[in-house]
Amino acid sequence: MKTYNTIMTYFWLVASVVSFVIVTYNSIDQGFEKWAPYYVFSLVALVMFFMKKWMMHRMEKHLAYLKEQQEKQDSL
Repeated sequence: MKTYNTIMTYFWLVASVVSFVIVTYNSIDQGFEKWAPYYVFSLVALVMFFMKKWMMHRMEKHLAYLKEQQEKQDSL
């Protein structure tokens, strides 16, 4: 599961960069007014990257806490 989460984290980063590059190219080629709203997709993908990274870190801390609690329970 950790491999899947890592892959999906970087998927969102790649999606953000690729969409930003495509929208920027099309903005230069066809006009900024037409393509400006599509920058939202890059922003959403970037937010998803940071959200996924934050949630993975939070889950690792939670699993460490659960392991610590289980070790305390076993030592009693």
